[in-house]
Amino acid sequence: MLSRLMNFLRACWRPSSDGYVHAGSDAAGKQEGLLWYKDFGQHLNGDFSMAVVQANNLLEDQSQLESGPLSSLESGPYGTFIGVYDGHGGPETSRYVNDHLFQNLKRFMSEQQSMSVDVIRKAYQATEDGFLSIVTKQWPVKPQIAAVGSCCLVGVICGGTLYIANVGDSRAVLGRVVKATGEVLAIQLSAEHNVAIESVRREMHSLHPDDSHIVVLKHNVWRVKGLIQISRSIGDVYLKKPEFNREPLYAKFRLREPFKRPILSAEPAISVHELQPHDQFLIFASDGLWEHLTNQEAVDIVQSHPHSGSARRLVKAALLEAAKKREMRYSDLKKIDRGVRRHFHDDITVIVVFLDSNLVSRASSTRGPTLSVRGGGINLPAKTLAPMELNAT
Repeated sequence: MLSRLMNFLRACWRPSSDGYVHAGSDAAGKQEGLLWYKDFGQHLNGDFSMAVVQANNLLEDQSQLESGPLSSLESGPYGTFIGVYDGHGGPETSRYVNDHLFQNLKRFMSEQQSMSVDVIRKAYQATEDGFLSIVTKQWPVKPQIAAVGSCCLVGVICGGTLYIANVGDSRAVLGRVVKATGEVLAIQLSAEHNVAIESVRREMHSLHPDDSHIVVLKHNVWRVKGLIQISRSIGDVYLKKPEFNREPLYAKFRLREPFKRPILSAEPAISVHELQPHDQFLIFASDGLWEHLTNQEAVDIVQSHPHSGSARRLVKAALLEAAKKREMRYSDLKKIDRGVRRHFHDDITVIVVFLDSNLVSRASSTRGPTLSVRGGGINLPAKTLAPMELNAT
């Protein structure tokens, strides 16, 4: 009887083919000041929860969850795509990635008729090339776009396999049950590219042996050429193409010495994982969350509460910690407006994806409803989005 009731309730929450969620759900999500959240939804492989809190004057974090066909082919394959894009220098690159990366992935999936590391790598490169073309066109009138970039964290669940791809320092963490004890361990799945990490600094020195100043310590922060903390990104063309590292770009971005090869890379670190029945959930989040919470703290919060509202709880936990660090009350932090808020914390994006082992084990040809969710709404035009998204292109 109980299992029948649970199945009925799940069916009530099931997204329809038009991408909207019915049965009294939060549909396009809800807005509370600078916080947008969608507490509960269902993807092909289980439940999910999303939340975004804005700190910058313009929201630089972008995110999406796509569930359904991963190619344009009638035969599939089907699966779930998760993307978290943490922009810097402005929102242009993260918005571009949000609009194009998944479409590029679907295109290469259609060509190769299967998900693979190569498909993901080609999708990243096509997105990088596409943004480069935007920079090239806009350079004469908007040269500062050459100094805008984005981290890019992607997860793809297809046929019981999880693909994780990353450039930058967003992070994907798995919550896995230990059979012997029942505790849920945090397992980091993504490789990060922040030069605060010693191994990343060593990698940069090995790639640029003729440049002793490839990474420098500036104001107690390690930075590539004294400018940027990450070694891989989408965009940041001023550190990849020397023709854009010149006037009229602002002097603070221009290097004194010309460079012959790209300083930053857009090559994603990609890993492949066969999902197991004891894999409970995945947390995808921008660096804004991980500044304040450890992997295990985040996993413990998700594990000890109901699925609904998981992402919002993680955001609140991070904000509580940010307020504590500045010796202020959480209620006072929430009153601080965007722009000024950036002095207390970064934009924070969290997507929690729960894994139903019965659904994960199904073949990738299993059909299901199509769902497309953006951090700020479900496929809504910019003029009807929440205030944080009014400047979206």
